[in-house]
Amino acid sequence: MKFRTDQLSRLRRSAVVLSISLIGVLSILVSGAGLAQQPDSRPRTTGTAAAPTPAPAQTPQPTPQAGGPGRRIAPQLGAPPPPPVLRQKPPDPAKAEIGEGDRLTIDTELVTLNVRVIDRNNRPINNISKNEFRVLEDGVPQTVFSFTEEEVPVIYGLAVDTSGSLRGAFEQVISAAKAIINSNKKGDETFIERFISSDKIETVQDFTSNKDALMDGLDTLYIEGGQTAVIDGVYLAAEHVAEYKKGDNNDRRRRALIVVTDGEDRSSYYPQAQLFQRLREEDVQIYVIGFVNELEAEKGLIRKSPRQNAVNLINKIATETGGRAFFPESVSELPQIANEIVRDLRTQYVISYDPTNKAHDGTYRTIKVTVADVPGRDKRIALTRSGRIAGQVVNPTKPATRTNTTPANNVRQPATNTPRKSPN
Repeated sequence: MKFRTDQLSRLRRSAVVLSISLIGVLSILVSGAGLAQQPDSRPRTTGTAAAPTPAPAQTPQPTPQAGGPGRRIAPQLGAPPPPPVLRQKPPDPAKAEIGEGDRLTIDTELVTLNVRVIDRNNRPINNISKNEFRVLEDGVPQTVFSFTEEEVPVIYGLAVDTSGSLRGAFEQVISAAKAIINSNKKGDETFIERFISSDKIETVQDFTSNKDALMDGLDTLYIEGGQTAVIDGVYLAAEHVAEYKKGDNNDRRRRALIVVTDGEDRSSYYPQAQLFQRLREEDVQIYVIGFVNELEAEKGLIRKSPRQNAVNLINKIATETGGRAFFPESVSELPQIANEIVRDLRTQYVISYDPTNKAHDGTYRTIKVTVADVPGRDKRIALTRSGRIAGQVVNPTKPATRTNTTPANNVRQPATNTPRKSPN
């Protein structure tokens, strides 16, 4: 009996020890799980106990999303930063050097003038030196930046009035135009325009250096009825010459326009003032061959005669642009006139100056060029454009347009006689 009592006591002690062991194991497991989820940030110590160190502030944890406890928000990555760039040290301007063959660009705004010099008999004068010229803008002397007498290529247009008023001289007009084109040299480019009324202004042949194409274009011209729009024809032709290859700063070719007309404007959209405003913006010399003899010479009580109006318009167009006006008495003079135009285009001085007045205020600046006289010789007269517009002027909307349609095989189209009234 005593044996059983001792045995039972041992079993009870073993059960107590086993229970305590199980409780210890469970405590360790629970404690380990807690440590894994929330690590202890306190420093580990050994030996003598020290004063407890305050725990650092805990970083706020992301708010768990819906769907279960402990679910974390995935981090969102932005665009990767750009790769690093090794920046070069800017060169020292004081140490910059201009090597042989380098292009030196000067930030300036030059005004270029094409100048003809003639004597009292309208004969050209050559071999004039730079220091003999004097340039004035609004009466203020200007310093000549560059000067040349060398022959340069020409960009020019031929604008031919093909209304009924030129019917009698039409064949001779075409012959004179062909003589001018035959004088073209390397680098020259020409375009041909025909004009009648405002809605009949056509590019027969656009700019080309091909003489055969230009001759073919002249052969397609024909007389057609309509209310002549001389101002519109000159306006659009001069604009086309001025805008052609305008952005090419290396293009130093002279720009000109040759107009053949009777000068009687009957129905243009543009008023004269707007035409001359446009011509002052561009450096295009205009030569006009005016057949005015067939126009009525009688004037009324309150108006000038049609002939006088035509002469005044032609002279003003030529004078304002530094060109020339010709009034042939007969068609037999056309070959000589053509030669003089070609000679004028080839024998000119090109003068550039940097204006002292830098303001771009859209005002008109008068230009005058003079040449010193030589004792014992004829007076020398310098001819160039009369002025310039300082600054860019926005062009108005233009209903008058230039088209590229030419009747095939020279077939005549029905005449359009409905005039277009000018704006008030």
